[in-house]
Amino acid sequence: MNERPLIDSERAGVVSLPAETQFAPNGIVSRTLLRTPTSRVVLFGFAQGQELTEHTSTQEALVQILSGECEFVLAGKVHGLKPGDLVFMPAHLPHSVKATQPFSMLLTLSKPSRPVEARTGTQTVSTIQA
Repeated sequence: MNERPLIDSERAGVVSLPAETQFAPNGIVSRTLLRTPTSRVVLFGFAQGQELTEHTSTQEALVQILSGECEFVLAGKVHGLKPGDLVFMPAHLPHSVKATQPFSMLLTLSKPSRPVEARTGTQTVSTIQA
């Protein structure tokens, strides 16, 4: 992904989240707001019914719901989320998201500062982030 972030990580910057949030009919729009060597901040706009199927990440994630509503599934447990809700996901946690109505969210990804254990079925795998 070579999208140019809206904020230059070498300078202070201000972004209006409502003004920068974009929606597409029957789609998901993501915009990278900031990228540093250890983190990335991405703004998402989901059309109703759109979803990201179950996946994991090698990074820790913090999600803030900005508008609308969605269902977040974290390790098999469903959570109905609305504006103002905040979700933390450790690295390697299986998760998915589905828009129950148009919604937007802010995703902050950060590299873990210590070794992380990944759960893959019944096996535990230790990884070290560089």
